Amino acid sequence: MKELNASLNSLGANDCMLVAQEVTSALARLEAARYRALSRLSELRGGVRSVIQEVALALSLVDGIAGSLVATGAALTSRLPRTLSLLDRGSLSGFSAQKVAEATAWLSDEDSLTADEVLESRLSGKNSTQVRKAASYAAARTDPAGAARRTTQRREGRRLSVVQGDSGVASIEVIDGQVEKVTAAWERINREARTLRDGGDSRTMDQLRADIALDLLLGGKGGATERAEVFLYMDMFTYLGLNDDPVKMAGHGHLPAALGRHIATGPNTVLRRIITDPLSGQVQDLGRTRYRPDAATAEFVRVRDRECRRPGCGSAAQSCELDHSIPWQFQGETNVADLVTYCKRDHRLKDEPGWTYHLEPDGTLRITTPTGQTYLSEPPPLHGPRSEPPF
Repeated sequence: MKELNASLNSLGANDCMLVAQEVTSALARLEAARYRALSRLSELRGGVRSVIQEVALALSLVDGIAGSLVATGAALTSRLPRTLSLLDRGSLSGFSAQKVAEATAWLSDEDSLTADEVLESRLSGKNSTQVRKAASYAAARTDPAGAARRTTQRREGRRLSVVQGDSGVASIEVIDGQVEKVTAAWERINREARTLRDGGDSRTMDQLRADIALDLLLGGKGGATERAEVFLYMDMFTYLGLNDDPVKMAGHGHLPAALGRHIATGPNTVLRRIITDPLSGQVQDLGRTRYRPDAATAEFVRVRDRECRRPGCGSAAQSCELDHSIPWQFQGETNVADLVTYCKRDHRLKDEPGWTYHLEPDGTLRITTPTGQTYLSEPPPLHGPRSEPPF
């Protein structure tokens, strides 16, 4: 690899393009092998849902991407053999093959084979958007009545999604919203943004549309919003401006210290005292005078864990379920040494055959998957380790 990288520095533009094309074809063939391996794994494990989480842990992927890979592998090796052959020849990327699998997922196996045959000569050289459109069209032509039913089901399956980003931002997205309502909502937001802009508001149209949409969702208008609850983790030295260590928002990720201080000093902010070990940063205790003991225990566990404890899951602990490491019926105790937080999906995963969980006294969770892989989940410290107390 070093020799290849070194030789690239001496190539001309045309040769560089040829190398990029050859590598892309080679990657497609490797992706074909990965899809076959994941399909075989799912087959050996009986197609259980927990295969997705197992693949996510093993390949360091989020569950959504792992699920797409597993589903695409199963589709390519069963009902889309011609599309798989395009990967083997290096003429279609793995991402584009995923688009074909998604666009034809609702078809019967027989109709999938028909659409696959139609698509074989139409996908080479196409980008992923073109592939998706071609596959959707082929699927609709193969089963027109099914396409109509799918449209109804998609509209009934509308939902709202939150995507956490970096640098103090996040996105709210309406998934599968009814097209006429989405269009009408956009027109209303755009109209109000244009009115404010024409009235001298200095914000850009993009900023205005985003602010108006959020204000409407929070029941206000023009910047007036209702109080909302978020959990922000910041040590006292950062809060006082004595350092600029990143701040953690549960369910989102890290924020710059300046933004954390801005949020923490808001007019409706409520602060909670959290006591940590001065060296390790692990949460030891928190102010709880207004809580009953059982509520205080739950609050402590959620503050300590911050997020769902399965590695890779970022669900905020405040929306998670509490679970006994040792089941209650087997003398498990309801205390901070036996409780951990899981989102609803990962709480169910814990009871799947072959998954074992062990909670250490220090809060470290050891997870072993059905294939024997072991992963550790440690409660995150509030601040980084220090060589000596900060006072």
